[in-house]
Amino acid sequence: MKVLITTDFYEPTVNGVVTSVLNLRKELRLRGHEVRILTMSPTMHSFLRGDVTYIGSVGAGKIYPGARIQAAIASSYIQDIIGWKPDVVHSQCEFFTFFLALKISRQLNIPVVHTYHTVYEDYTHYFSPNKRWGRYMVARLSRWVLEKTDCIIVPTEKVRMILQGYGVDRSIRVIPTGIDLGRFAVSADTEKLNQSLGIPEGNRILLYVGRLAREKNLEEIMIYFSKIRHERLTFLIVGDGPYRTELEKTAVRLGIEKNVVFTGMISPERIAPYYHLGDLFVSASGSETQGLTYAEALASGLPALCRKDTCLSGVIRNGWNGWQYENESDFFEKLDSFFASDELRQDMSDNAQKAAGMRFSAASFAGNAEQVYADAVSCRARWAGVA
Repeated sequence: MKVLITTDFYEPTVNGVVTSVLNLRKELRLRGHEVRILTMSPTMHSFLRGDVTYIGSVGAGKIYPGARIQAAIASSYIQDIIGWKPDVVHSQCEFFTFFLALKISRQLNIPVVHTYHTVYEDYTHYFSPNKRWGRYMVARLSRWVLEKTDCIIVPTEKVRMILQGYGVDRSIRVIPTGIDLGRFAVSADTEKLNQSLGIPEGNRILLYVGRLAREKNLEEIMIYFSKIRHERLTFLIVGDGPYRTELEKTAVRLGIEKNVVFTGMISPERIAPYYHLGDLFVSASGSETQGLTYAEALASGLPALCRKDTCLSGVIRNGWNGWQYENESDFFEKLDSFFASDELRQDMSDNAQKAAGMRFSAASFAGNAEQVYADAVSCRARWAGVA
């Protein structure tokens, strides 16, 4: 099968969409499929590099972080893809490449499968001062986009329920995004990495990995951290983003700047050892659709202590591979239990890897997507027969 994947975001951008696209492309190829990528160029010039077509664009970060707007017609590049004759288009974003996906789909009469990655109502502060109006616009946009697709893939039941709440009536399939489990399961030599980050030997480490943005609610963890009585404890924050300066100011205001370490952006191919630095993965975000960093932490044998969220249903199981806390006292109760027992920490570490293996296999992810493609192609063929 020939699969065209369209995405507004691609390398070197680091986010969940890019990770999902790269893993999907790799696994589909291993299964014998041909895969090409259509994405936005980092400049106004369109070009082809290998199996990736880049369409000229300009930055639009004020609309959404990292967003770009198509700035080139690039007809010859689109005609090249049409001449390749893909069997299915798998769209990954609701904005500019989505319209290119539709154009190709209509010209070839092939299905569009769309993965809905982002709960945009949690990001409305980027473009709307009014949350209610922002949610209304997100729901309306989502319905308008998704009614043009043949099938929708979502990573969790949480996202399915949100879309149904928006009034989306298309077929929705829940398929957790897969990761390369082997990359994270291998133990890393962390001594030199610890030293390079200035973390004192013997310190316990609470680890956060992800984008530093307002909606990630990292201030909550920092406030909790400032109340912890353990002296030999470091809060390691791996990642970068528009909210880093505010978080650094928060650390100073809380008097914890000596015990909080910001690494800055770490590329995906270098991220695995950082998980092995941690004793416990922490997050207070309520804006995740799935949260691939949770999956990567579990695959690394790192238990998690995260704010309760429906996207973690069946992922973080209380007392087994971590906890979902509900408030400050609950957070401290779980944290104290974790650090009080070596046996509990080891059991949770083992269970974390088991949980990742059961849910986040990249091979299973691609196999499930492959079945969606086959079903969509078959449905299109039946419609064509009826017509």
